[in-house]
Amino acid sequence: MVENRPFLTVLRHLVVLIGLIVIAFPVWMTFVASTHSQQTMLQSPIPLLPGPHLIDNYAQVLTAGFGRGFGGAPIWLTLMNSLIMALGVALGKIAISIISAFAIVYFRFPFRMWFFWAIFFTLMLPVEVRIVPTYGVVADLGMLDSYPGLIIPLIASATATFLFRQFFLSVPDELTEAARVDGASPMRFFWDILLPMSRTSIAAMFVIQFIYGWNQYLWPLLITTKESYYTVVMTVSRQANVVDSVPSWNLLMAMAMLAMLPPVLIVIFMQRQFVRGLVEVEK
Repeated sequence: MVENRPFLTVLRHLVVLIGLIVIAFPVWMTFVASTHSQQTMLQSPIPLLPGPHLIDNYAQVLTAGFGRGFGGAPIWLTLMNSLIMALGVALGKIAISIISAFAIVYFRFPFRMWFFWAIFFTLMLPVEVRIVPTYGVVADLGMLDSYPGLIIPLIASATATFLFRQFFLSVPDELTEAARVDGASPMRFFWDILLPMSRTSIAAMFVIQFIYGWNQYLWPLLITTKESYYTVVMTVSRQANVVDSVPSWNLLMAMAMLAMLPPVLIVIFMQRQFVRGLVEVEK
């Protein structure tokens, strides 16, 4: 029996409220800063309420960019590059991982589990460890300053392979036997049965991998030298670290707000599938 203790209820709500304030306050200050002029942002104290320059600041970064130095391109171009990269990474990781997990679970071939554990051990090797040889391969293939160069080296995922494998192991053997009795080929079984059953898991992995691809900084910074391939995370970072002048904080904050928007929308619109996918994987 769960006891009703008003004190504990108030305490839990207070903790949640404090956590919400800690998380939301920097976002609110970013939005407020994006609505003021540069002169206002350089004065003390910093305002806590929105200003009158919201439309002007957002229109400038969307159409004209900063107009100087690194990041002079309009933000719509960098947003498009980040969107292409994030979608490519997310869809590529899901496609490769689900096929790999399908092969490991439903096919019997020599050293099957050795291959799985070799994939799993790559979790211990972050991108930074293998970035130099990866860069050498990409450069030799002529994929610098290109979308394939941004996407292909990041699409292998041990985490997604592991999660899909765990989900496939939870599928009843009777379903596999029934499909075999009906004369379904392995790929027919995959397309008509496993793939529809994996929709929530795919949705959960898509959210995780989209945010992973969107937040990439080091790899795009390393392989892109043309402004037409800059991502929004790169541009925000570069504009915050200018050397010869004071950063345009109002425009920088407007760019940061626009950079946060796509991942937030993805999480909001797919939160139900995301939660269901994680719960089903746990089962």
